[in-house]
Amino acid sequence: MTNCLFLSCFLALGISAKAQAQEAYVFRDATLPIEVRVKDLISRLTLDEKVQLMKHDAPAIPRLGVPAYNWWNEALHGVARTSEKVTVFPQAIGMAATFDAEALQTMGDMTSSEGRALFNEALKAGKGIGRYRGLTYWTPNINIFRDPRWGRGQETYGEDPYLTGRMGMAMVRGLEGDDPHYLKAVACAKHYAVHSGPEYNRHSFDARPSVFDLWDTYLPAFRDLITKAKVHGVMCAYNRLDGQPCCGNDPLLVDILRSQWKFDGYVTSDCWAIKDFVQHHKTHADNTIAASDAMLAGTDLECGNLYQLLAEGVRKGLHSERDINVSLTRLFTILFKLGMFDPQEQVPYASIGREVIECDAHKQHAYRMAQESMVLLKNEKHLLPLNPSKIKRIVLVGPNADNGHTLLANYYGTPSEIVTPLKSLQKRFGDKIKIDYYPGTDFVKPLEDAPSFGQIVSVAKKVDVIVFIGGISADYEGEASDAGAGGYAGFASGDRTTMQLPSVQLKLLKALEKTGRPLVLVNMSGSVINFEWENRHVDAILQAWYGGQAAGDAIVDVLFGEYNPAGRMPLTTYRNDDDLPPFESYSMENRTYRYFKGEVRYPFGYGLSYTTFGYSDMECVSEVKTGKQLRVRVQVKNTGKRDGDEVVQLYVVHPQNGNVRIPLCSLKGFKRIALKAGEEQAVTFLLSPEDLALTDEKGNLVENAGEVELFIGGGQPAYSVGERVKLQITGDSYQVY
Repeated sequence: MTNCLFLSCFLALGISAKAQAQEAYVFRDATLPIEVRVKDLISRLTLDEKVQLMKHDAPAIPRLGVPAYNWWNEALHGVARTSEKVTVFPQAIGMAATFDAEALQTMGDMTSSEGRALFNEALKAGKGIGRYRGLTYWTPNINIFRDPRWGRGQETYGEDPYLTGRMGMAMVRGLEGDDPHYLKAVACAKHYAVHSGPEYNRHSFDARPSVFDLWDTYLPAFRDLITKAKVHGVMCAYNRLDGQPCCGNDPLLVDILRSQWKFDGYVTSDCWAIKDFVQHHKTHADNTIAASDAMLAGTDLECGNLYQLLAEGVRKGLHSERDINVSLTRLFTILFKLGMFDPQEQVPYASIGREVIECDAHKQHAYRMAQESMVLLKNEKHLLPLNPSKIKRIVLVGPNADNGHTLLANYYGTPSEIVTPLKSLQKRFGDKIKIDYYPGTDFVKPLEDAPSFGQIVSVAKKVDVIVFIGGISADYEGEASDAGAGGYAGFASGDRTTMQLPSVQLKLLKALEKTGRPLVLVNMSGSVINFEWENRHVDAILQAWYGGQAAGDAIVDVLFGEYNPAGRMPLTTYRNDDDLPPFESYSMENRTYRYFKGEVRYPFGYGLSYTTFGYSDMECVSEVKTGKQLRVRVQVKNTGKRDGDEVVQLYVVHPQNGNVRIPLCSLKGFKRIALKAGEEQAVTFLLSPEDLALTDEKGNLVENAGEVELFIGGGQPAYSVGERVKLQITGDSYQVY
């Protein structure tokens, strides 16, 4: 007994002495500069420990008191993939449709608060930070949604570089916080760069855009997030760019990212992208060389299981241990900025607790963003909003009328409650309106053991209005590894092969249209449906995206006039599949609103309202010198009888010049404002030289002398009412970048 007691005391003293020794390390001294602390910590590591810490699932180093940390976490539209119940906001493409950067920044802040609560809990438990518990979020996805067939386009902020940049910067600022010393969380701009599908060959595809398209379309949003929002993370893409894998691409990672843009954060590979160098790209002889090249190009962290080979690379002379230290310095700097090695009472975000998760403010904001994301595309004879006092019976039909899974999209968390349109309708009007409900079809095939189309139609003939809630889901469009419902016409490896609504749904819609009853189509999708038949035969069309946990309430609000829709399309709705260039072509010629010269179904920036708005008294100087800022002001008035939001959009139109590549028009400002009926407000934009410049064939952004047109309205110049002025730019050419 005495021996056992002696042994216990001896072990306790040993543990205490070890803890005291760890506390005495220089890297534990929170009063010292981070660079000094990081250098000290790295100096205490062995080579084998260093390379293991450069993998996403970084192990603990017990002898130094360094906890395990898994860098992999997701927060595309709320904290994702955790076992905890969390707030789920609309999918990214839906948030882009809000054209509300301030609301998106708030959403990012709320997301990082919920993530911080989970992280703080795990850190205090002292067991290390596992996957989906860390604060290094691999979001936002700021790739350009250049082709509506791309399944992962739903994760982006649309087809426009300017909108993508502004929304992406808002997300970064919301996630990372504004403390001068500590990061609330870490955002990651992905996938760098030129990564917009197809999904089936993303591990081997070689994207070869022109220099002009690279700098005019594919890189501007990344430049914004890195040089303006100061994002701390970047994820390199699976594909090659001009023959070199993106995660080992010297022009992208060394020249542009580090040298030109002065990025000093960390770069992570996409998951298992480095093994693609040998296995799929076939650009490297073996995995050791591949890992060395990726690290030397600036990929600091590997999501995968090859970076342990970096130790062998040192022994073979492929690189030095000093090269490894460069990447480790970047990685540890991130962890120190998160406060992982500091007294928690010193870290301002360490006190965030579980009470913020799914709090009322977060749920209300998810509801608000779902409302703001709704885009009314058609409203024949002002069918909407529906008047509940005049409706005795309504039928809800379609695979998304009561499908909570669809509302969550991909890369999602799970909320405590998901409100579908059927649930919302029943909750509000169940005792006042007779509600009939039929799924009608699966997404792509008929339902077994269900009422026939004929039976549904016979009921539909007796109702006051038919609401068909269809579309698709992230089971059909999405990442190749996640969208596992392929094999059906219209879908392949997570991508779509057509913009049409699945034929089985269209067949049911046509049968319902023959009843002669008012017919409303609510479409859920992360991409565009071309509505070729629907636009001619359906009375009203509402694009509802994947709206998150409160989508059902937001949809019913719009249908019954409790909310006046003001969402805008972040994508061009083309008329038919023949309008689309080859999917694998990365040329922007005849793509997106900036370069497409044909007729469209619904243009980028388009969306209807239950009220009307007028524009007047646009004020702007007639001349501006190159290199100078320009202030533009316009009066906006709600000229209708309902309160509502207006998305005020500013476009710059440069004259076309023969064979010189010039956008037809470019969004360079937007602001969402709320106006009561009859209310008027002045809206001011400040244009920079960057906003008035054009990309030249060498990729430089240059502001030249000449005449341009400025347009401010509720949409693009060719499709909306607004004010326009001519502006003369004078002076010498001014190179912005």
